[in-house]
Amino acid sequence: MQSMEEMIKAAQKAAETIQTQMNEMQAKLDSIEVEGKSGGGVVSVRCTAKGRMLGVSIDDSLMQLSEKQMLEDLITAAFNDARDKADRVSGEEMKAIQGGMGLPPGFNLPGMG
Repeated sequence: MQSMEEMIKAAQKAAETIQTQMNEMQAKLDSIEVEGKSGGGVVSVRCTAKGRMLGVSIDDSLMQLSEKQMLEDLITAAFNDARDKADRVSGEEMKAIQGGMGLPPGFNLPGMG
């Protein structure tokens, strides 16, 4: 039977392993790109799966002062589309890493959701 000290050391090692894996996953999510589009593709937003915006592309046809409100709405919609895609990718990555750790699906690791 393990002593309390051995059990504490094992728990600390497991926690360090989980933290390392979570840090690696966060770096991976920041390297995966998703693209959200709106207005049939006249506005697109590129983000990382972690949610960091990388760029915005706007069709020249929208570059008129009279289209300002629509352009703002389309940028918001494109960003939200990219964010939804980023959330899906992040969720898939979390399931994969949790499965690799033997954690039940949907288990919420502190600081990760």
